[in-house]
Amino acid sequence: MTTDSGLRRYDEHVGLPFDPLRLCVFATIALLTCVFGPLSLLVFAVIAIRGYARARRAGLLKSRCKLGDTRNVLAYLIALAVLAVAAVPLWLGMWMSLITHGIG
Repeated sequence: MTTDSGLRRYDEHVGLPFDPLRLCVFATIALLTCVFGPLSLLVFAVIAIRGYARARRAGLLKSRCKLGDTRNVLAYLIALAVLAVAAVPLWLGMWMSLITHGIG
């Protein structure tokens, strides 16, 4: 075991193992989406739009995203943001109905 008190401690005899941090991130995003619904989608889409727009202005033309061209990625993210904005009133109505009428 390394003597370093850092977060990435591991057994030196085994070597550096795969850290499934992305899976924890994905689970957290899924939780946020379950709790906050389309508001969560809107926040993540806007963050991604800002990031891709900044990267495109800096010269990135092709992304590692499956959509490839950053214009396609931006169009996809904008469509998600518009969908989220359209879904927010429905989502709020659902919660208001549950609160006023109860679940059962």
